[in-house]
Amino acid sequence: MAEDFAWPGRVRVAGQDPVELAAGVDAELGEYLPEVVGDCPRAEEQPGADLGVGQPVPGQPGDLGLLGGQRLTGSGGAGGQGSALAGGLAGGPELLTTDSEYVADYLKTITGPVVLVGHSYGGAVITNAAAGLANVKALVYVDASAPAPGETNGQLSGATSILSTDTPAQLFSTTTYPGAPAGASELYLNEDIFVRYFASDLPRGEAERLWASQRGASTAAFSTPSKHAAWKTIPSWYFISSNDQIITAASELAMAYRAHSQITIFHGGSHLTLISHPNAVTAVIASAVCSLR
Repeated sequence: MAEDFAWPGRVRVAGQDPVELAAGVDAELGEYLPEVVGDCPRAEEQPGADLGVGQPVPGQPGDLGLLGGQRLTGSGGAGGQGSALAGGLAGGPELLTTDSEYVADYLKTITGPVVLVGHSYGGAVITNAAAGLANVKALVYVDASAPAPGETNGQLSGATSILSTDTPAQLFSTTTYPGAPAGASELYLNEDIFVRYFASDLPRGEAERLWASQRGASTAAFSTPSKHAAWKTIPSWYFISSNDQIITAASELAMAYRAHSQITIFHGGSHLTLISHPNAVTAVIASAVCSLR
C-alpha cells in the first residue's frame, strides 16, 4: 500500500470536535445509534456524499452489525431503525477464514437488509463474511483493514505503523492456546504499546483498563490470506483517523480509494477513535444506514 499521504480535495474531513449527536462522549458507541438514525439527513447532507462513489441502496433500514477486532459492540434498536446484530468472535480473532465463516453463518439467518461495521481486524472479517450475501447492503470500515484477495492483515498496517517498525518482542506478549494451528500463538499487546499507540488519545487510566481486559489474538488471524473482497460489489463507507498508529491513515486511504468508499477523515484520534469520539464514528454509520431508505 502507498504510504505517501495527502488530504484529497473530495474527502469529507470531520473536525476534532464534531457536533454531538447524543449526550455523553464517554458512552458506548451503540448508545448513539437509535437517536442518530431516527432522522436521516438528505443525501447531499450525508457524510461523504460529495465523493460521488458508492451508490445508495434502495430498501429499508434493517440490522446493524458492529464487529470489532478484539470485541463485538452492540446496542438495542429503536423503533426498527437499525437494530444491532448480536454475536461476535467468542474467543477473539483466530483465523480469518473461520472467523468470517462464523459471521457469515449468522448473517444468513437474517432476512432483512444488513449494514455491517468492522473495526480493525473486523474490517477483514466483514470483507470476507459479506461476500455473496444479498442481504448485506452496506459496509462501514472504522480504522480498519479492507484486504483484497490474497492479502493478509499483516501486510496492511502501513510502513510507519508501530506494528511495522517495532519487533514482535517489543510489541507483544505471547502464549500458547488450545487447538492452535501449527506454529500459531496468541498475542497480547504490551502495556506501553497499547497505551501509547493503540489507545493514544484516551485518558491513561482508561487505556490501561482496556489493555488489561484485551482479548488475545492468534498470529494466524494476521497471516491468513483474504479470500474475498465484498467491497467490490457492496457500497462502503470508510472512517479514517489521521493519528491511527496501528493501521496508518495512508494505508487506510489507499484501501478506501480502491474500494470506492465514501470517505471521512477525522483529524487526530487513534486506533480507538470509536471509543474516544463515538459521535463522529456514529455519524458515518448513520449515513450508511440512511442510504438504505
